[in-house]
Amino acid sequence: MLLHSIPGSLVWPAAMVVWGPGFISGSHRHHCVQLVMALQGALRVRRGPAGEWKSCGAALVRPDAFHEVDASDGPVLIGFVDAESELGAALRERMRRDIVPLGARQVARWRAALKPPLSEAQVERWVKSELLHRRRTVRIHPGVKRVLEYLRESLPVAEDFSLGKLAGISGLSRSRLMHVFTDSVGVPIRPYLLWLRLQRAACDLMAGASVTAAAQNAGFSDAAHLTRTFRRMLGTTPSDLALRRPASRGVSLRSAELEATQPSHPDACSRSLASMMEKPPITSLVSA
Repeated sequence: MLLHSIPGSLVWPAAMVVWGPGFISGSHRHHCVQLVMALQGALRVRRGPAGEWKSCGAALVRPDAFHEVDASDGPVLIGFVDAESELGAALRERMRRDIVPLGARQVARWRAALKPPLSEAQVERWVKSELLHRRRTVRIHPGVKRVLEYLRESLPVAEDFSLGKLAGISGLSRSRLMHVFTDSVGVPIRPYLLWLRLQRAACDLMAGASVTAAAQNAGFSDAAHLTRTFRRMLGTTPSDLALRRPASRGVSLRSAELEATQPSHPDACSRSLASMMEKPPITSLVSA
């Protein structure tokens, strides 16, 4: 499960959707709600080496739950959703267990909308119709807009992302900013900033930067900090990401109201967040 950024305008959501060749993952966990779907046939998923394999077309995995996936029979689509985001909370409400296989009818409907070869536009339509169709329309507070612009533009150079600094930019009190930011964006400030840094690091890595340089540019304390965060959030490492070539494109998952606030950025690292990588020999892509 390796992620890659495509050059274009700079956007940042609280989720990523990736797709590409089948894979096998060893036992691992990450702090995201995960959706994994075989675009044809079936996949197998279980709770670690001692668990019982479950065969299904698609499954949801709770954040921080150990799991293994065998999706080696054909192309797959994977969604990583921030656990603290509005969409992540909505998905978690559907899950009474760590791993929840999805019904055959729902999988068939989704596959009908996602017939290979997939395009970014095709996946984006599916995301909006199937994952965001019940999301309420929210007007972004002007103060939050100023904070979003500051975060996007200042990440590589600014050092002060304290709540006090952001509150000053917004013209709101700290408590008020925390409230309206979550209401407007669907994710609290700190998780949003963490995802923003992960995206920037992924962009730099795929552009050829070293792990150390990518960590510094994205605001991580050092390469080890970036590596730990990659493993915790995404179940992969920066080195794995940097060593592979993209085989298929992915799409950033962004809410409609945020879409209108994201200006074009000529030297930004990504329009879309991710892709699956060139298919390696069938082996574990994610170490325990």
